[in-house]
Amino acid sequence: MRTHTTVDSPVGPLTLVALDGVLTGLYMDKQRHLPDPSTFGHREEDGFDEVRAQLDAYFAGTLTEFDLPLAMLGTPFQQRVWAALRDIPYGETTSYGELAEQLGNPKASRAVGLANGRNPISVIVPCHRVVGSTGDLTGYGGGIERKRHLLDFERTHNGVMLALG
Repeated sequence: MRTHTTVDSPVGPLTLVALDGVLTGLYMDKQRHLPDPSTFGHREEDGFDEVRAQLDAYFAGTLTEFDLPLAMLGTPFQQRVWAALRDIPYGETTSYGELAEQLGNPKASRAVGLANGRNPISVIVPCHRVVGSTGDLTGYGGGIERKRHLLDFERTHNGVMLALG
């Protein structure tokens, strides 16, 4: 059964979508490529406790890596890109070209960008950590300001965590 809820965050409301209790979507308000909300299922507050707890810890600066079961629906190529996104360390960035190279196809940076833009579970699958080849903040489904906020937040908290460690 498909269910959804909305939670508040420093980057605005986030809609969480699950299928049989497994997260399939995390969407920002006014996100590009937002699926039709009628596909989110009925609104349900229960069943999202662990996702909420990890998001709260992330936005508090105490969680750098999510550990949640995810069910991301996409093409095999998209699945590979989304898996590679989860390997980008907290507080760091990579370029679309570097990601394409990592996937074994250095000429696929545009395809990587398209797959990145279709990431259904933003923040948790950190598509915000992918930047242009010059380091510029290029397109982000949640908007460039949110991308900047997430990257600045991670860099700030990563520095604090490193100083404490």
